[in-house]
Amino acid sequence: MQKIKNLTKAAERIKKAVADKERIILYGDSDLDGVSSVLVAEQAIRSIGGSIETFYFPDREKEGYGITKLALETFKGLPPALLIAFDLGIGNVEEIQIAKEMGFDVIIVDHHIVPDVLPEADIIVDPKQPGDNYPFKEFAAVGLSYKLAHEILGKDISDSLKNSIVELALLGTISDMMPREEDNITIIQEGMDAIGESWRPGLQAFFEMSEFARIDGREARVEEIITVLNAREVTNGLPGAFRVLTAPTKEKAEEIINLLLEQMREKKEEVWDIVLLMRERVEGKASDSVILEGTDSHDFYRLGSAASILTKEYHKPVYLYKIAEKESLGSARAEKGFNTVEAMKSCANLLETYGGHPPASGFRIKNENIEKFKKCLEDYAKQN
Repeated sequence: MQKIKNLTKAAERIKKAVADKERIILYGDSDLDGVSSVLVAEQAIRSIGGSIETFYFPDREKEGYGITKLALETFKGLPPALLIAFDLGIGNVEEIQIAKEMGFDVIIVDHHIVPDVLPEADIIVDPKQPGDNYPFKEFAAVGLSYKLAHEILGKDISDSLKNSIVELALLGTISDMMPREEDNITIIQEGMDAIGESWRPGLQAFFEMSEFARIDGREARVEEIITVLNAREVTNGLPGAFRVLTAPTKEKAEEIINLLLEQMREKKEEVWDIVLLMRERVEGKASDSVILEGTDSHDFYRLGSAASILTKEYHKPVYLYKIAEKESLGSARAEKGFNTVEAMKSCANLLETYGGHPPASGFRIKNENIEKFKKCLEDYAKQN
């Protein structure tokens, strides 16, 4: 049976780490796909007798996307250890080199488009990498984590454990808007069957709260749950989605859910503030093929939603960035037919980091390069 490249190798390395009682660090993106990927891996590792030294989810607002130098600073004193990155890492060539020099073994489990130069991790699981002949490529990161968990656990996986991880795979797959095709169809169907009987207090709380109980149909309810779990609220380094899905009681989960609901209401207001500002900025720039605009007064996490609205309005790729002292952090959105990642790849010499999916991606850039980046994007758009 054909398998994703390096899947078995990664599973064997993790089992060795458990057997040898190595420190294991799970590092995930702070969105729901990253969080669910980490939780699937954690459950598989604990099920074979392992433990997790620490979890880490980078704060994009403060440190950027991916494996960050700030994160590696906090890991001093932990090596030798196994660092497993989910839903990020494929573009972190420099950071992974630093991690290796620190004494980490590194496994990357990522689903993003691979750059021209791969990082020198010990093991990379990404079906889009060269030499991977698995026929289906469009997994969410949690879909890969789910496959990895099955490889770790083997054929003896219990029905209860399988249901416990497939409900997480469902959440991340729908959240990241992966195509409902091939392997993803199985994940979604089995996840929908499992989630209504979830043992997780956080999911039980969602299904019992009046705001969600009155929504007709399980799939519609799950979609609304995902919307809430995608709220970017972080406390003590842990995203709201992580805290809900690991809540020890329904009461604690409901408390966190209400906090996320309040943040969603605030988010809608700020997103429209950004949209209105950008509409003013782009007036008179009808000849521009790409919208590239920045703000120093709005939350970075709102930029992606604002860019989605603007790209539908103007039918142009939209790159919005949050201006900091020396660098800016941005989100890009585009309609079908324009690949935001390939566009940034053509401008890679101007960017510190970039990555994502064709319609939705992110980047970090030194402020001194922003005008050059705009010209580069314009050149790419005109040629493509």
